[in-house]
Amino acid sequence: MLPTNPRAPLFEAGQIAREAFVKYNDNFGRITRRAKQRFETRDARGAERDFGERIELYTKSVERAVGAITRLLGEEVLLVPRWRELKDLFSARMDGIPDGAFNKTFFNSISRRILHTVGADPETEFVDVRFNLHDAQRHAVECRSYINWGSPGAIVRQLLEDCAFEVAYADLAGDVARIEAELATYAQCRQPAPEEFLRLDFLPAVFYQSNRAYLIGRAFWPTHAAPLVIMLDNPTDGVRVEAIMMSVDDISILFGFTRSYFFVDLEPVEGAVYFINSLLPGKPIDELYTALGRIRQGKTERYQLFSTHLANCHDRFAHAPGDRGLVMIVFTLPSYDLVFKVIRDRFGFPKNTSRQEVMERYEFVLMHDRAGRLIDTQEFTDIEFPLTKFAPEVLAELMEAAAESTRIDGEQLVIRHLYVERRLRPLNLYLREQDTQAAQAAVLDYGEALKDLARANVFPGDLLVKNFGVTRQGRVIFYDYDELCLVTDCHFREVPPARFDEDEYRPRPWFHVNANDVFPEEFMKFLAIAPDLREIFLTQHADLLGVAFWRDIQHHHRHVGGSEQATALAHAKRPRARPAFS
Repeated sequence: MLPTNPRAPLFEAGQIAREAFVKYNDNFGRITRRAKQRFETRDARGAERDFGERIELYTKSVERAVGAITRLLGEEVLLVPRWRELKDLFSARMDGIPDGAFNKTFFNSISRRILHTVGADPETEFVDVRFNLHDAQRHAVECRSYINWGSPGAIVRQLLEDCAFEVAYADLAGDVARIEAELATYAQCRQPAPEEFLRLDFLPAVFYQSNRAYLIGRAFWPTHAAPLVIMLDNPTDGVRVEAIMMSVDDISILFGFTRSYFFVDLEPVEGAVYFINSLLPGKPIDELYTALGRIRQGKTERYQLFSTHLANCHDRFAHAPGDRGLVMIVFTLPSYDLVFKVIRDRFGFPKNTSRQEVMERYEFVLMHDRAGRLIDTQEFTDIEFPLTKFAPEVLAELMEAAAESTRIDGEQLVIRHLYVERRLRPLNLYLREQDTQAAQAAVLDYGEALKDLARANVFPGDLLVKNFGVTRQGRVIFYDYDELCLVTDCHFREVPPARFDEDEYRPRPWFHVNANDVFPEEFMKFLAIAPDLREIFLTQHADLLGVAFWRDIQHHHRHVGGSEQATALAHAKRPRARPAFS
């Protein structure tokens, strides 16, 4: 009789972790593939359900693996030496395979959940799970090439027809002509004499986001290449090309931190990230993983890249620029493009919300269409930073005002619950610092941001300009979620006429105000900006100050658009396991 292999349970545990990841990935693809039909049938409600289901899939998959490994190993499941062995054998088998880094991230999620790891433990988890250029090149996604033999329109037509929608194009010839003209214009602007157009290389899958579809590729000439993104819409008369993007800035926004995650059936993920990064070399890798819906791998990339920077920089965490928040303590590392938010134990007047409600609103944003105007926020738990990396005033405020979320463990500050997002310049500071032209553009885009949010059924709640930030492209983004709600949950009212002259001078309203009452004509009070900027704002956005605009939006969401995302906030209130940082 052969002796029992003492490592047999570890091999089985490793196989469970690997197979759980494969099943997760298969289910991720199954949900993702529904996006094509959702686009073709204009099924926004179904797309929203898929969005939430896909986000929750990772945690559910990890929990199933945790249960299976715990049952297999019994009491040994808590022994660090066994996890050290399991990690080594798992690593040897995952190195070099497609999406091997993502497999390791999944392993980390299992080990952290079982061992309740605080910070990072190199003995029981992988602390170097980063995008590997060599592996990405080995596992690159094979593009479809369309070679121009003298008829650019023919290959553009073939590209569009290869999408194979069940809905016909409304004006295929017109769309082909528009794309062909855009390619010619691009070439003419960059060469004294237009070069011969050579070919198109496009990823073999369609990218879906909200109610749009995108074709992602590159155009080639003899001496240069350019990114090319074709945006498709599906109104009632058929599929149409809505926009053609060849600007790196425009495409960067599309894959940015204010947009909803894509649905695209494309593997390996690292190969897709490699191709998109070649179009947008300045875009952080973590944002590309996240944009593709691979949120956990995006978090891992962000954490490890930041940790490397933190270990080698000489500056310390400081309070983030802008007004101090009544709900959040916000700090940043001046040399790095992130801000960190910790919920205060108690909120200052006039805030009357709770910690749980604040967390629900952040969850709501995760599940909702961000419409290019809500910043993506990543949630971390049980994360630790060296005490020496904090300015004394920041550390003191965290320990005094957020004691429920922070504690000191030796030389580390452990933060139980943390939100991380990209750093923007607060709009109130931006307006003071910029020249007249830039300030006017920002004020006008502030109005556009309010309208974009309203069309996505989002009302910021607090319209103060300090709660909005400005990106490097000059776009205005909302980032303070503690009073955010659905437009359809608001009651938009006109201010009743005063009964007596002195009523208008009272410090409090002379009429009853319910919790969900909103008075649009009062919005100008929130624009703490110079009078000339107010006048500019009113030239294009005076309609925001009337109830008609908001009631029309409500009618659209309730009746025309079906308020397809109105269940997102209720969905966010369901109990769930808090995610670990990896």
